Amino acid sequence: MVIRILETIGNFVLRQLTDLGTVVLLYIDTMKQLRHKPRMKHIVAQMSHLGVDSLTIVSLTLLFTGVVFTLQTAHELIRFGAQSTVGGLIAIAIGRELGPVLVGVVCAGRVGAAITAEISTMKVTEQIDALRVMAVSPVDYLIVPRMLACMAVVPLLTVFGDLIGVLGGYIVAVYYSGISSYLFMNSIDLFAEIKDLTGGMIKAVFFGNVIAVLGCYYGLNCPEGAEGVGKATTKTVVSSIIVIFILNAVLTFFIW
Repeated sequence: MVIRILETIGNFVLRQLTDLGTVVLLYIDTMKQLRHKPRMKHIVAQMSHLGVDSLTIVSLTLLFTGVVFTLQTAHELIRFGAQSTVGGLIAIAIGRELGPVLVGVVCAGRVGAAITAEISTMKVTEQIDALRVMAVSPVDYLIVPRMLACMAVVPLLTVFGDLIGVLGGYIVAVYYSGISSYLFMNSIDLFAEIKDLTGGMIKAVFFGNVIAVLGCYYGLNCPEGAEGVGKATTKTVVSSIIVIFILNAVLTFFIW
């Protein structure tokens, strides 16, 4: 019984290490392909497909995050006479953590799933094999444009989400909690720094990189059949979210 349990654990660890090694090799291959001239037409098309279509869900997520965060904090700060810090607190929290992490999670669910579904469908229908027959590298043709597009789009979505989140906090603080608009904006000016925004954008670049590479990896290695497409999509979302949270903790140590 004990041996069977140890065997199961060992097989699980070996599978995870094998997957990790394959992802690293794919990532190295992708970095090598960056030496070639980028396919700007494909990159712009992916930016439109992956970024513009995500504006609505990002807006709703960050707007209500800012609303709820302000509802939870403004009342307590007013109780202790610290209403002059509300705006700065909201801007710093959203700029450093809530903005990039929530945008990363949203993009993992929407963008990562879309990338995996698209590429895994191409694999199932043998379009990727057709690319190889025509001497076209699937990494250069499929992965590089998506990775560069995600690395550009996710930081832009993060800045947009930060503004929407602070707007949601402003609405609650001014029109519900009774804090003056001048006090709210002056608090942001006093306490928030440009590093709070740029640090979040740096995180978002890494998050976009992870989402694209993992989405392409699971798409290229999906099992055969329609069921395999669903499993690959689920793995992409789960893995991307886990890696985003780990990366967020690591990057926070280095940036701040």
